[in-house]
Amino acid sequence: MKRTLGLLAALTVTACATVREPPPAAPAPAPAPVAATPAPVPLVAPAPEPPVTVAGITPEKYADLFDRIRAGYQLPDAAAVSIDREFRWYSNNPEYLDRVFGRAGPYLYHIVGEIEARQMPLELALLPVVESAFEPYAYSRARASGLWQFIPPTGSRFGLKQNWWYDGRRDVIESTRAALDYLQFLHDEFDDWLLAVAAYNCGEANVARAVRANAAAGRPTDFFSISARLPKETRAYVPKLLAMARLFFSPQDYGIEFSTLPNEPYFVSIDTLGQIDMKLAADLAGISYDELYTLNPAFHRWATDPAGPHRLLVPADTADLFRESVRQLTPDERMRVKHHRVE
Repeated sequence: MKRTLGLLAALTVTACATVREPPPAAPAPAPAPVAATPAPVPLVAPAPEPPVTVAGITPEKYADLFDRIRAGYQLPDAAAVSIDREFRWYSNNPEYLDRVFGRAGPYLYHIVGEIEARQMPLELALLPVVESAFEPYAYSRARASGLWQFIPPTGSRFGLKQNWWYDGRRDVIESTRAALDYLQFLHDEFDDWLLAVAAYNCGEANVARAVRANAAAGRPTDFFSISARLPKETRAYVPKLLAMARLFFSPQDYGIEFSTLPNEPYFVSIDTLGQIDMKLAADLAGISYDELYTLNPAFHRWATDPAGPHRLLVPADTADLFRESVRQLTPDERMRVKHHRVE
């Protein structure tokens, strides 16, 4: 009998991010429960099976977003001990998967659509599992932040604004755009998605140096052939993604069952027409303060950045109400902060 797991409240980060910033309290989003029973784990890559797709079905026609992701797989699986090791950990920790995919729910639809628009492998939608465990406030010892774990210089390099009011590395829309820009840049450089993913973790210079060394020695230059020349974290990083992709593709083969995730937008981006108090915005949208920050973790003060971006993400079912309410605000109503002159 399969055991159904409830969504755990603890927001544990066990991937690349190891430290959390103290954000405004933000609860885990709607769960995507996972059920599990023990099952033997193969020590070699399973034989590939047909993707869960039907001829003529466009991405928007899938009822389950998870099936849409599976249908867009492009990365090769491999029979590697390093993948098997990570696979065992994932398959033996269904509670962790329950937490991670519970947090992923609000963000995945947007990420999947952006990846598809660029015709990139949809396994990349699972990369935040490895990077941040889909914790929007994840913060590492290397000062990497957000779902995609940008360090400040790389964030600036790819156009992510960072100041006292706002950190674009935590902006769901902007950080996804920057991460895919970076991954595409790396793929253009190496012409290999696994090398691009490795370089995303440790930098293109490290991967290029390892490729040159193997080429000079007359050895293959694929990821698994150069991995011994890469940092220890990177040697596990790519196998983690491939292990997650393997398990996600056919979880039922390993006693894991993912519930469906509706293939529809969770949030809508609404123009705020200027700076706005976050508590007021939550009230206008009819949602909690915590939920507003879950969708808009880039704003780390009581109000949005006066210099923009002038937009907020709100749940799709409250978007029309929020848009109309914002339009009706007078300039004096937009900020609840009162200024007092001290004489």
